[in-house]
Amino acid sequence: MNRASSLPAPLAWIDGITERLGKTLAWLVLIMMLVEFLIVVLRYLFNFNSIPMQESVMYLHAVVFLLAASYTLKHDGHVRVDIFYRGMTAKKKAWVDLLGTLFLLMPVMIFVVLTSLGYVGKSWRILEGSPESGGLPGVFLLKTLIPIFAGLMCLQGVVEIARNGLIIAGRLPPRDDEDHAEERL
Repeated sequence: MNRASSLPAPLAWIDGITERLGKTLAWLVLIMMLVEFLIVVLRYLFNFNSIPMQESVMYLHAVVFLLAASYTLKHDGHVRVDIFYRGMTAKKKAWVDLLGTLFLLMPVMIFVVLTSLGYVGKSWRILEGSPESGGLPGVFLLKTLIPIFAGLMCLQGVVEIARNGLIIAGRLPPRDDEDHAEERL
């Protein structure tokens, strides 16, 4: 059973967008590795250095890190202290995830959105570019990813609140039944 199928339609839609975004962004990791490989080859074999190429790796890394965070949340891949959590029942895990999302994730992400808007706005007003001569001109675009990241995390957080509520109510199978089935084999 697909976990998203039991969610209300708008939440299933958000969940689907998160899934597609994460899978699309995975390709950027390959591109980032290829660009980094090219940088190394050009530097050590041809003694050629390119600041825009180096900065492009940083930009790609920022895009992957910030925009794929909601995908990682969806797939329960964020770091946690597992010492107590792993021994809990599925409903207790859902309670921990629900309360963690409500009282930790959501307030922090709302704080990130609110505090980053001025920072990003200032960067847009001056169309901030790279401090390096010949660097990429779009630092303001890179900084824009900060509130977008927090917004995506909030949207996926709403989905996770609903998902965990449905697990607690017994209307949705626990994560362990689907996400970790392959680990038990």
